Order: sequence, then C-alpha cells, then structure tokens
Amino acid sequence: MGKSNRKAIYSWALYDWANSAYTTTVMAGFFPIFFKQYWAHDLTANESTFWLGVANAVAGLVIALLAPVLGAMADQGGLKKQMMLSFTSLAVVMTAALFLVAEGQWLMAVLVYLFGAIAFSGANVFYDALIVDVAEHHELDRVSALGYGLGYIGGGILFAVNVLMTLHPEWFFLADKAEAVRWSFLSVALWWALFTLPVAFFVHEAGGSGRMGLVASARAGFHQLSDTIHHLRSLKQVWLFLIAYFLYIDGVNTVAHMAVDYGLSLGFEADVLIAALLLTQFIAFPSAIAAGWLGERFGAKRVIIASIAVYAIACIWSSTMQNANDFYWLAAAIGLVMGGIQALSRSMYARIIPRKQATEFFGFFNMLGKFATVFGPLLMGVASVVSGSARFSILVIVALFAAGAIVLYYVDEHRQEVKS
Repeated sequence: MGKSNRKAIYSWALYDWANSAYTTTVMAGFFPIFFKQYWAHDLTANESTFWLGVANAVAGLVIALLAPVLGAMADQGGLKKQMMLSFTSLAVVMTAALFLVAEGQWLMAVLVYLFGAIAFSGANVFYDALIVDVAEHHELDRVSALGYGLGYIGGGILFAVNVLMTLHPEWFFLADKAEAVRWSFLSVALWWALFTLPVAFFVHEAGGSGRMGLVASARAGFHQLSDTIHHLRSLKQVWLFLIAYFLYIDGVNTVAHMAVDYGLSLGFEADVLIAALLLTQFIAFPSAIAAGWLGERFGAKRVIIASIAVYAIACIWSSTMQNANDFYWLAAAIGLVMGGIQALSRSMYARIIPRKQATEFFGFFNMLGKFATVFGPLLMGVASVVSGSARFSILVIVALFAAGAIVLYYVDEHRQEVKS
C-alpha cells in the first residue's frame, strides 16, 4: 500500500471515528432520555414516545426513499465526496443546534433531530461508496473493518467523556446534569467536524464519469436509477446478497435498538445498561479490526455466517438472563461480532457490485438498512403480547438470523457483477 493510498485510507476511516459520536451520544445515549425529561416534560410519557417515534420513522423513510436517487446522482456527476461533505455539514449544524434548544421546546427538538438524522444517514450513503475510491479490491475487507473499528473506539471515547460530564458536571465547570447533556451535543458537533477534515483534504474520487451540474446530475441520476432497477433482476449475486442482508441486518438492528428496552423489562437498572453499552463499544473496536483480517484469510461470507450464529446463540442465551453479570456477558458477546458483521457486509457488497455505480448501489444497500428496522421490533412486540413474556419475544429474532444465513450461503462473494 503506497504512502498516498495509505493516507487516503486512514482519512476515509477517520470519518467513522467522527460520525460514530453521533450514534452513541445523540441517537443511542442522551437524546431519547433528554427529550422525555427536559424538552418534553410537559407531555405525557405516551405523547413524548409518540413524537420521538415519528421523528425516527420519518427520518428513516425519507433517507430510504432518497438514498438510491442520491447515489445515482453522485455516480453520474462525480459528486460522492462533495455530497458527503454537504450532508455532513448539515448534520453537524443540526447537532450543534440541539445545544440551543431551550427547556420545554419539544417540537423544535424534534425538528432539529429529524433534519440531523436525515443528514447523518445521507452522508453515510456517500461515505460507504467512497470505499471503492480509496481501497484496492483485495483490501476491501481490511479497510472496511478499519473504519468500523475506529468508529467504535472513537464513538466510545467521546461517549465515555460525555457520561462522565453528566455524572460529575462540577469537574467540567458545569452547573448541572442538564447543562452537561447540552454541552455533550455541542462536543459531538465539534468532534464530527474536526475529524471530517482528513476526508476533505486527502480523499479523492477516481474513475468517475466527469463532473456535471446538480440539475444535469439529477436528470442523469433518475435515468440511471431506472436503468439499474430494470437490470437488477439480472444481477443475481447482488439481489441475493441484498435479500440476505435485509434479513440478518434486521436481526442485528433489532438487537441494537431493543436491547435497552429488553433489559429494562427484565428489571435491570439504567446504570447497568449504560455500562453494557460502553463495554460493547470498546470490545467492538479490536473485534472489527480482527474481523477484517479473518475476512481476508477465510472469506467475508464465512465470517459473516459465523457472526450470525453468534447473534442467534446470544438471543437464545438472553432469554435465560438472571442478573447484571449475565447482561455484561451478553454485551461482550455482541461486541465481538457487531463490528465485524457490519464491516464485512459492506466490503462483501462492494466486491460484487459494479464499481462504476458504487454510490447508486450503496443507496440500495443503505435503503434496505433503514427499512430493516421494522420487522424485528414488530415481531418482538407481537410475540411479547401473544406470549405475555419478554423472554420469549427475543427468541423470534433467531428466525431472521437463520433465514439470512441460508440465503447468504448461496451468494458467490468472489464474483463481481457487470451490469449489462
């Protein structure tokens, strides 16, 4: 790996370090709690839950519908990096704006969060696709894993600092916990902006079709998207992978989004759940790096299937949890495979898609990732109501993992598709 290429790879991977602070501190950590207790304290618990759910649902739906179109536009106009930086700028501004939202202004908080979440997801479409511009074909597993690994450690470090700020605001010359949370949002924006700079300076697109204006890019993008949808049925490896990915990543997302709620339903304290989240983040860092090496040595598909098996076993195990130590062990097990399954899914997909339409195809990839947050939680909810047992509800996720592994088995990871 040449010196210039190495600089581009590390610069690209640092963006994961940059934006993962948003997923940990804002999305998973403080925003849901702060929304209920600070911005929406005048609403009932059901009302605040409803509006937070609306914000997440709308953000997911908007980016799911726009991602393939935006990807096609970027591919046609050579705009991947430019559009990634534009979406990132909007996301950073919206995150910083949370600092300014006053107590009780729940509607403003919802709107700011909504635009920030859309921008965050939009930037990821172009960031994921840029991997084909910084990494050679044989480096995809390792480079993708490096990004996820740095993301987990970077997001974990800032989240740990932010948690410390809320526990001991006086150490940071802050008045109280509420002020500490507001400054945490601002710290995420600054962190995100700072570590995006290497991408801006050292990552360059290669092999594009030449730059064109936004209007021309949009026109060409819609035409290209229509053409891709028409030909997708002939790209067997791609659509097989997308089906498999939709199934097993739905299981992964369900575990991530429902773990805290599941832990609370079993009677675990909030402090235990926060500690488990931090444990998962820091274990996921070396595990993601190791997964990249394992993917190169044994093949990404084999490592993904092994990771799916670990997730399935963890779901079965979690149905028997009795104490906090069990939850910590579960968090550690998930941390071992969480980064690897995401990183190798991205690199395996990058390997089989037409390289010249990388952003467009990653638009479909991210679209499915957004839609794959619906069926798992729904299955858990229905199972919980029907059975009357939270422990039984987690077991239904095993079906998603099993189905995803079976479909993935038939994907040839060494065959790159060429669009006719």
